[in-house]
Amino acid sequence: MREGAIAIIEQGGRFLTITRSASVAAPGKVCFPGGGIEPNETAEQALYRECIEELGIAIRPICLFDIFVTPWNVRLYCYTAEMEPDAVILPNPDEVATVQWLTISEMLAHPDLLESNRSLLEKMQDTAANCSQLFYFNIM
Repeated sequence: MREGAIAIIEQGGRFLTITRSASVAAPGKVCFPGGGIEPNETAEQALYRECIEELGIAIRPICLFDIFVTPWNVRLYCYTAEMEPDAVILPNPDEVATVQWLTISEMLAHPDLLESNRSLLEKMQDTAANCSQLFYFNIM
């Protein structure tokens, strides 16, 4: 089974999301940043690498929030993560068409939401009235 990792990065009640470029799987879909885990790589290492490749930012995984299998049979590790407050996001156009900060409600209502993110967003919504509370649980 393939594996991947995604970053849930929150600032001011909004979450960092990307619109996937035309040259990657699921083009034009809105989702959290992340990608595939390579051989001999941990989920945390993959997440760090993918955020640098996709967005030009270094992140720090904080907490493993969820693990689920997508309809495409990919085991997805979902981490809350943080980036430096003054980090400059530089999207790689080969992988990312646009970057946006969205609330959970905005993501759930987005017509181009990557459907595999829906159950994660619903779990985030159900976990806490204020999802920024998710970021206080540190397992690392």
